[in-house]
Amino acid sequence: MLRQLVSKRLITQRTKILPRFYHEKVIDHFNNPRNVGSFDKNDPTVGTGLVGAPACGDVMKLQIKVDDTTGEIIDARFKTFGCGSAIASSSVATEWVKGKQMEEVMTIKNTEIAKHLSLPPVKLHCSMLAEDAIKAAVKDYQIKRAKSNVDSEAEPAVQAAKA
Repeated sequence: MLRQLVSKRLITQRTKILPRFYHEKVIDHFNNPRNVGSFDKNDPTVGTGLVGAPACGDVMKLQIKVDDTTGEIIDARFKTFGCGSAIASSSVATEWVKGKQMEEVMTIKNTEIAKHLSLPPVKLHCSMLAEDAIKAAVKDYQIKRAKSNVDSEAEPAVQAAKA
């Protein structure tokens, strides 16, 4: 009988599952995410970055709204399907890009986001997604801007051809 109790107790101790704790900053951004939503992707002042991590299924859409004259990011929005760390990384990323020049936000690194949120190594891919989403949004805006510049330069020729 004693042997059974000791054996049962050892099994219970070995299989005890320890809870995982998120850092308070992750919990704050998960419970109170900043800048959730989206802009019209066809707006020429909006850049959209859509990235995903096939390994875990996280998908992140981050959008920036840029002042064409100054190049400053005046607003940012995100929608993320994923874990608490992915949502928190998106939320932090949108806060960090607002009010900055595009060249400046291109220097934001996933390690800075991970450090700010105190992400464990197993969750570093979430901060990598946020960095990738920022870069993809900036690239999308630059492509749109280049296309609109080409279109606006071609417009006088089109008007002259119609005349």
